[in-house]
Amino acid sequence: MKIYSSLEQVTAPHSRAHVTIGNFDGVHLGHQQLFSGVVSRAALDGGVSVAVTFDPHPLKVLSPKGIRLISTTEQKIELIERAGVDELLIIPFTQEIAATSAEDFVDDILLGRIGMSDLVVGYDYAMGKGRAGSTEFLQQQGLVKGFTVEVVPAFYVQGKLVSSTTIRTLVAAGKMRDVRTMLGRYYQIRGEVERGQQRGSQLLGYPTANLRLLEEDLCPKRGVYVTQVIYGGRCYGGISNIGYNPTFGESALVAETHIFGFNDDIYGRPLRINLLRHLRDERKFSGPNELIHQIEKDIVVAHRVLDRER
Repeated sequence: MKIYSSLEQVTAPHSRAHVTIGNFDGVHLGHQQLFSGVVSRAALDGGVSVAVTFDPHPLKVLSPKGIRLISTTEQKIELIERAGVDELLIIPFTQEIAATSAEDFVDDILLGRIGMSDLVVGYDYAMGKGRAGSTEFLQQQGLVKGFTVEVVPAFYVQGKLVSSTTIRTLVAAGKMRDVRTMLGRYYQIRGEVERGQQRGSQLLGYPTANLRLLEEDLCPKRGVYVTQVIYGGRCYGGISNIGYNPTFGESALVAETHIFGFNDDIYGRPLRINLLRHLRDERKFSGPNELIHQIEKDIVVAHRVLDRER
């Protein structure tokens, strides 16, 4: 997949560009309907499929409270590429872009710069200043300016609407099985392993790989999770505690993961953690012995869950 990180990098319009546009946070099953549509239409027409998105997310710029994102830009790129899209244009979202009218966006960017002949959008999509460019507006523009518009209807799984807003709520509630149903994959956190207090290995007998989490990011419900840990091209089972480690009075929000059958030194290395199931809430224990006893019970349950998933 060819990636453009600015409008200036798109130097010449295509003759037959089949375009989909959106924020695509999480790249959930609803978004995947858009990618499937634009890829298949491009293939039938002998054209090129193009996804257009924004970075940062527009609400990071326009809303004082911002937004807690399901996926990083890195994850979004990986997932869009996996969907088979030919090209991805990531437009830096600025106040200038926010002030662009819907008609100018169609004329200057979609038609003039990309060479769009066909547009695939979600049922609730709107573009341009004040979100004036509704699906009805886009269809009217298509009739006037010679491009086709397909509006993909809302996508439901098990009777529930798949949306980024719903997924954020489910992640915050720790409902990882429901999250997986809507994403079509496990919810994943990733980062570099930090050096912790060494209590896991020295005091408790269960070494952990620690990833620092940020309060402003989308943080899963605090507590203990059954996890899959991806490192070095391999997948390991594990359990992760997401929280502040109240037994030892910590103040930083951390994901501490004990990886089953693994004892390599991976400080400073990238780690990806799939959250399969929330086992229990985080709580303060009377001391190390009570905590060790609980960890032992958590590991037994985690192996059962992992065996079923495997």
